Formats: sequence, structure tokens, C-alpha cells
Amino acid sequence: MFSRLWLKIQPLVKASVALCLAFILVFSQADHALAARSGGRIGGGSFRAPSRTYSPRTAPRGGYGYPGGGIGFPFIFPLFGFGGGGLFTLLIFMAIASFLVRNLGNAGGDEDYAVGGTNPTVSVAKVQVGLLSNARSLKGELDQIALSANTDTAEGRALVLQEASLALLRHPEYWVYGATESYTSPLSAAEGKFNQLALAERSKFAEETLSNVSNRLKQSDQTEALPEAGGQIISSLQNAKDYIVVTLIAGFEGKVQLSSVNEAEDVEQALRQMGGLGGERLLAFEVLWTPQREGDTLTTEDILASYPNLKLV
Repeated sequence: MFSRLWLKIQPLVKASVALCLAFILVFSQADHALAARSGGRIGGGSFRAPSRTYSPRTAPRGGYGYPGGGIGFPFIFPLFGFGGGGLFTLLIFMAIASFLVRNLGNAGGDEDYAVGGTNPTVSVAKVQVGLLSNARSLKGELDQIALSANTDTAEGRALVLQEASLALLRHPEYWVYGATESYTSPLSAAEGKFNQLALAERSKFAEETLSNVSNRLKQSDQTEALPEAGGQIISSLQNAKDYIVVTLIAGFEGKVQLSSVNEAEDVEQALRQMGGLGGERLLAFEVLWTPQREGDTLTTEDILASYPNLKLV
């Protein structure tokens, strides 16, 4: 009799067990994914047109430094038999050549104006590195940079980008993934590309738990996501499969081309290139990393889902 009853209720029991397991799996992964998306952010700068560093091309009164006034044509007279010759004639030729070069350059534009004008060439570069979470000291370094950074000055912004690059370069043994992107465009279009890249990375965070942008520091409660006693054991077992992703995005005046990533040496070269560019060329930057909060994790599944551009190195 018992066996008959068991045969009748067996499908119901199996269905109930399967439903419970699915419920636990779904909600545990949802909690895990939410925790994995805490992020840190440092940024500053703007895409305002740099000031022109050369003097306007206007002729001084009295000609281009020669006596006689006007634009120098009185010097032509000795050439046609009104006196002069030799060295004086040579000076006249030099004056005429200078006049033509200056005026033709102003009429047709030149390369100097294209570089230093109101819409110069600007490059937007991005370097992204995925590291094993064993590099815990890296998160601590980035946290300290965020807490102490001065992003209101060009020197401060360049220092932050350099220090973040150095923090990554100090942990090559933990590099697992890498990727680069670089774009060149006029200044008027570069800001849009920069914002697009930065927003794409920020959208992967459920919360920016530590940020210092334009010298405005914000920090959330770091104890919110700490695991309970039972969760600590699970976290330690999964730790070998967890990761940290750090992203550097910057806009530079002039042309900056990053090589694509195929191996660890390419990541190293890109980081050195990014951190080595001086503050006089740096317009704006963002440093982003996840997870930021203690107790958060980023798994292989998270990497595949949110960072499909990363390549194994």
C-alpha cells in the first residue's frame, strides 16, 4: 500500500524539490550579481578647447619690421634702378618672401592652426584589465587614490592616471583579461565618445560605492555587503574564480593610438602609454573598478556577460 502511495506522490515530490532548487538558485544568483556590481570611480577634467599658444598673425605698424610703412612694397623701388643692390637687394627679396608666406598662410590655413585652434584633433583611449581577485591590495591602492586625489588641476589629474596605471603594472601576475580601444576625432566630437565609453562602464555598477569626481568625494557604508558567517566560507572557496576589472578612459589632445591586446605584453605597453602622457595633453579622464566594496565578487559568468570585449592574456 505504501509503495502505491509513493508511486502516486513521487512525481509531485520531484516537482516540488526541483521548484525549490530553482527558487534557491535564482535568488542566490540575483543577490550575488547585485553584490558584484559595486564600483569605484575617479574622474575629472573637461573637453574645453585649449587656448592658442601662438601670437595672432597681424602685421606691426610700419610693415614687418622694416622701415617704410605699409606692407613693404616701397622696398621694391631700388630693384628697378632707383638705387641699391647687393645685400640691400637680398634684404628686399627676403621682405617680399616673408610677406607672401604670411599672407598666403593666413588665407589658406595651416597645420599649426589645426593643432592649436578651437577644434583640434583629440584622441579618446580606453584600457581595461581583468585581474584575479587575489590582487586585493590593488583595490586598496585604488581606494586610497580616490580618497586623496585632487582632480581639480591638470597636474592632479595626470598624477591620478599615472598612479592608477602603476597600480595595475605592479600586479602583472594577476592579469587574466585585457582590452584596448582608441579613437581620434575633432574636439567637438571627442567628448561624446568619451561620455559613451564612461557611461557604458558605469552602467555595469548597481552602485558607485566610492567616487571622487571633480574633487567631490562620495563614499557609501562599506559594511552593507559584508557576508555573514556562513557566506564567508562560500566566498573563500569561490575566491580563486573571482575577478577585479579596472578601466582607464582618457581624452588627450593630439593623436594617441593603442595597439590591440593579444597577450600580456600588449596590456603592459598600453598601460605605460596611458600613464606616460603628460598633463599638458590630458583633457579628461575616468578610472573605474569593480567590485569596490568588501565582500562583493565578480565571477567568470559576470565577466562573460558584462565584459565580452575582454581577451584572455
